[in-house]
Amino acid sequence: MPLGVLSAGLVGAIIWVSTPWPAAMVIRGLFELDAKRTVTEMEAFAPTADSLQSQLDVPYGDGGSDTTFDLYSPADTTEALPTVVWIHGGAWISGGKQNVDPYVQILAAEGFTTVAVNYTVAPEATYPTALTQLNEALAHLTANAAEYNIDPNQIILAGDSAGAQLASQLAALATNPAYAELLGLAPALAADQLAGMVLNCGIYDVSGIPSAPGLGGYGFRVALWAYQGDKDWADTPAGQEMSTLDYVTADFPQTWISGGNADPLTANQSQPFATKLQGLGVPVTAVFYPEDHEPALQHEYQFKLEGADAQSALASTIDFLKSVTSSD
Repeated sequence: MPLGVLSAGLVGAIIWVSTPWPAAMVIRGLFELDAKRTVTEMEAFAPTADSLQSQLDVPYGDGGSDTTFDLYSPADTTEALPTVVWIHGGAWISGGKQNVDPYVQILAAEGFTTVAVNYTVAPEATYPTALTQLNEALAHLTANAAEYNIDPNQIILAGDSAGAQLASQLAALATNPAYAELLGLAPALAADQLAGMVLNCGIYDVSGIPSAPGLGGYGFRVALWAYQGDKDWADTPAGQEMSTLDYVTADFPQTWISGGNADPLTANQSQPFATKLQGLGVPVTAVFYPEDHEPALQHEYQFKLEGADAQSALASTIDFLKSVTSSD
């Protein structure tokens, strides 16, 4: 083998094991391809543009497009409405508000103000940047509630995948003073402003990820390395702070939670989180499926709206949102 080729290979190997960037960019690319397909599928079910009013790319911070949101409410709305704030997924290293815009448009047509929020993904920024940005977004939204047709006392935090993890952190921040003290972060919301949670296919306990098998386990280890900024993230305080399973209390908001039967995160994450909340006395609407359910429901099945199970989950979500809120 020529010396130059060998040297290049060694340099590449050193870079690969000393930074998460190469692997994170590969994973990001794969996620973005799937996200584009999913958005196209959801758009076919979105309400017509004239049925909603919108404010797009609204800044809530000084981070450029990373700190913006899209907001929707029924056309001609002038009143404050219960508000769903949706945090997109993407393993903390990919995604954007555009990935959930069609879904929150569907929810807005049911009589809600809905907000899809951006935040800076990793490796471009590391923990707790996304969390502090999202907390800032909540502060901005409630401070300007009248302008946005938001009822600041009826906020539902929602998220999918990594976005569900972030939503659960924000809710724990608002409902557990000891957790807020641990993070050193003042919550933007008071506990009584949170009407509920909608959590799709989330991650709530990262302690098992260092030993998780297969490509999925490897992918999450890379993502968390990128997000935490430390290859040995599991041993850092930040690594423990992300496991909201350990910090929820009886004051956590009533919760709608779901995961597909073919999503490994369901058995390892969503179901244990639902069980923990139920044990604390938190009202939980859990939508899970038998192991042999057909078709097999993959990660983020809720967005695959051509499927009957996704449509059923959407209807259940809307019913939950209406049950935990009221319109004057």
